[in-house]
Amino acid sequence: MISFAVNGSTHNFDGDEDMPLLWFLREDAQLKGTKFGCGIAQCGACTVHVDGEAMRSCSIPVGSLNGARVTTIEGLAENGALHPVQRAWLEEDVPQCGYCQAGQIMAAAEFLQNYPEPTDHDIDDNITNLCRCGTYVRIRRAIHRAAQLMKAEG
Repeated sequence: MISFAVNGSTHNFDGDEDMPLLWFLREDAQLKGTKFGCGIAQCGACTVHVDGEAMRSCSIPVGSLNGARVTTIEGLAENGALHPVQRAWLEEDVPQCGYCQAGQIMAAAEFLQNYPEPTDHDIDDNITNLCRCGTYVRIRRAIHRAAQLMKAEG
């Protein structure tokens, strides 16, 4: 039996330990914000946090998660308040189709923990999620705005 937390709630899993976390989240936990993109950990649409680190959930076997803390886009907000990255995404009107945006936001939230004052170069080198609509300029602007919001909030 594998036991781990998703957005603060404990989940027990007694199935195929090789099943990707993505499918557990979407099918078992009914959390549909994490999207399937490529299935080979390249595009980032399925990005979640595992113990605070941004990871591609399509390539993480559930069997490796015993005792882990998983945060999805649904769990990023705290006490009803959107995370600064989520607020910045809205303020900069980032999404076009929106499909990849949950993964983009999750990647950016973890990135800003390590780069609180990012340069464009830092963003380009570290945010590797793909966007078919090409909203990269708005994504970069939103990451800078989120960094400002986070700095202002301490």
